[in-house]
Order: sequence, then structure tokens, then C-alpha cells
Amino acid sequence: MANQLDLEEQEQLDQLKHFWKQYGNAITWGLIVVLAAFASWNFYQYWQRSQATQAAALYDEVERVAAAGDTAKIERVFSDMKDKFGATTYAQQAGLLVAKQLYGAGKLEPAKAALAWVADKSSDEGYQAVAKLRLAGVLMESKAFDEALKQLEGSFPANFTALVADRRADIFLLQGKKAQAIAEYQKAYKNFDENTLYRRLVEVKLNSLGLEAGKGNEVSAAVATAEEGKK
Repeated sequence: MANQLDLEEQEQLDQLKHFWKQYGNAITWGLIVVLAAFASWNFYQYWQRSQATQAAALYDEVERVAAAGDTAKIERVFSDMKDKFGATTYAQQAGLLVAKQLYGAGKLEPAKAALAWVADKSSDEGYQAVAKLRLAGVLMESKAFDEALKQLEGSFPANFTALVADRRADIFLLQGKKAQAIAEYQKAYKNFDENTLYRRLVEVKLNSLGLEAGKGNEVSAAVATAEEGKK
């Protein structure tokens, strides 16, 4: 009986050796790949947390410098943040804050550069939209109307439709393109929520152009009249 068990165990052992000889390397490499992937994932998560922590600390520094009104230093800190943590949300938030601070200090070119960076580099559609709208506003004030309109091309998140239309209308009006301005103001009015104060502002703009907001026939007539005046 004992010899029979020994033979069965030896047979099983031989089968195991044969199996390992045939598939052992594949199993070993498979385990190495899985363990390496797991280790890489853990390292990536750690790196992400570390980046976020450091970026948050640097953003606090941007806020502190901005509050102090030190525009020279705020540019240096922002440059450092772009180099080290440009892919983080904190860097994009910092870009908007820095642009506002520089614009308020009369440093238009650095302000435009900060907004252009956010518009180009941000992975968040909301930050991109805000940056483009603000950049269009700065360009509009500089009478760079065509450049401003270019910032408002392409797709925007749905909740920015009204704001984009209103900004486009402002630019068209400054260009003397009354008909196009009317059409964009009407689009903005329709897309703003009824309870939004901004909608009332758009209504005032339409009224100043001799229109009653929301009245399609009057708008059409006014557009036709404006187009006739251009001929």
C-alpha cells in the first residue's frame, strides 16, 4: 500500500515538474508584470498626491503675493508653478488669479500671456472658457477686435453659451456691426436663466439699441434695418 502511494506521489510530482518546466517561465513573467504594474500604480498615486500637496503650497504662495500686490514676485512664482506643476488644477487657478492681478496693475501683456497659457494648457473646459472670455475682454479693450473674436471661436461648455454670445455682441457693437451685435445679444438673452441678473443687463443693452428683449419680430426688423443702413 505504501509503495502504491509513493508511486502516485511520484507521478504527481513528475506531472508538476513537467507543468512547471513548460509554463514556469510564463507564469513567473506574468507575476513580475502584475507586481510591477501594482508597484507602478502605487508610485503614481503617491507622486500625484505629492504633486498636489506641493502645488497647493505654491498656490498659497501665489495668493499671498497677490494680496501683497507684488507683481514682480507674482510673475516669478507663477513661472515656477508652470514649470513644476503646470498640469495641476492649482496652476490653472493660479493663472487666472495672476492674470487678474497683473491686469489690475496695468501689465496687460503679462496678463494676456497668463490667460493664453490657461486657455491653451488647461485640461478643464471650464477654466479654458473663463480664460478665453477674459482674454477676449482684454483684447477688446485694446481694440484688437479680430483677435478677441478668435478667442470666442470653437466649442464652449453649454453653460458658457450666453456669456460668449454677450461678449461677441459687445465686440461687434464696437466694430459698428449692429446687426450682428443684436443677433448675439438676443442669443445671450435667450440662454441666460430668467433669474440671472446678467440677463437683465443684456436686456438693457437690447433696449439701448431700440429693441424689446425676447421679441423676435422686432429683432428681425431691427436687424434688417441695420443691414439696410450698411448698404
